[in-house]
Amino acid sequence: MTLAVKIEYLKAVRERYYNSDKAQKSKILDELCATAGFNRKYAIRILAKGHKEGKKNSGRTRLYSKESIFHLRKLWHIMDHICSKKMQAAFPIWLEFYQAPSFTKSVKKELLSMSSATIDRYLRQYKAQFRRYNNTGTRFGRKPQLKHIIPLKPFSQKIDRPGYVEIDTVAHCGGMLSGKFIWSLTVTDVFSGWTDNYAMWGKSSGETLSALDFIDRRLPYEMVSCNVDNGTEFLNYSIYEYFKEIKKVDLTRSRAYKKNDNCHVEQKNGVYVRNTFGYQRLDQELLVKYMNIIYKEYHNIFYNFFIPQLKITKKYREGSKYRRFYDSPKTPYQRLMESNHLTMKQKFDLQKRYESLDPIKLRRQLSRKVALFRKICERNEAQKYWSSG
Repeated sequence: MTLAVKIEYLKAVRERYYNSDKAQKSKILDELCATAGFNRKYAIRILAKGHKEGKKNSGRTRLYSKESIFHLRKLWHIMDHICSKKMQAAFPIWLEFYQAPSFTKSVKKELLSMSSATIDRYLRQYKAQFRRYNNTGTRFGRKPQLKHIIPLKPFSQKIDRPGYVEIDTVAHCGGMLSGKFIWSLTVTDVFSGWTDNYAMWGKSSGETLSALDFIDRRLPYEMVSCNVDNGTEFLNYSIYEYFKEIKKVDLTRSRAYKKNDNCHVEQKNGVYVRNTFGYQRLDQELLVKYMNIIYKEYHNIFYNFFIPQLKITKKYREGSKYRRFYDSPKTPYQRLMESNHLTMKQKFDLQKRYESLDPIKLRRQLSRKVALFRKICERNEAQKYWSSG
């Protein structure tokens, strides 16, 4: 049997061999060895060529396509780099508005089926490390008698309704506290996480009082109690009379040097204010107007209606570590709608506002406004140095 004949014969036998069961394969091998004079093991290797599958990778089969990973990373950027648990909770809302050329129903199904651990695994290389700054603009109040009048925050109090707020300020000083610059006032509801911000020129009692009154008029709930730190902007008679005499709201304060007493609003200072406006110095008064437009029309709406938050339900110490347990991630809007302490009109107004919003569109508008704000800052800086030179 010539070589060319053997090759043609092997092609015919190979197809028949791989379409047969075990008993028939044994008979085909006997026939091939008798006809061509091959050793049985050599015949098996010859028939495997062209049919032998590549080496199978160890581990579980890949469940998610490249398209789903691509859109996961894109959504992570659009959703402002939130953690995996919040992202998983927000997907049912966000994916109804998300549109892209390769975003199909199968990709949407894959994204909805992802666990928080899977999201973390695919996004690990994209996680950014942010430098922490320890600069603070807090100065203790000059009215020591107010510390005896305003009680400390009660730590045994269980908060089960909206209206218990924490208030703090953020200095946009660029690491230099001299001179006058912009401050951001942050008001956070402990129960729902609903947060409102307002930019002000300096932190005098008049500016702070005006900002507090403006925020109070647009909150979707009534204030019940307010906790502040020991800064001069809060420990003064104007603020004290505003809460006690006008608003009839309980006013409490944190312990000195205990930032964790105001932990809910301290967290929002970084996640909301610093991540949006950074650490640069903002010492142009005209920028206050632009910051308040961003806060009111884009920033606060985006975070309060569409970014879920985690709330700790239980915490205890186990040896040298603390074990913490959290509830399911929910947006501040969802927590307010579930509360029994809001009137039907308040809930109706919130729902009507929510139904008119698109998170994808809102996020893009917020990004454009912040980018425009930074260009305005750069132009002002350039003009200032040009005129000084």
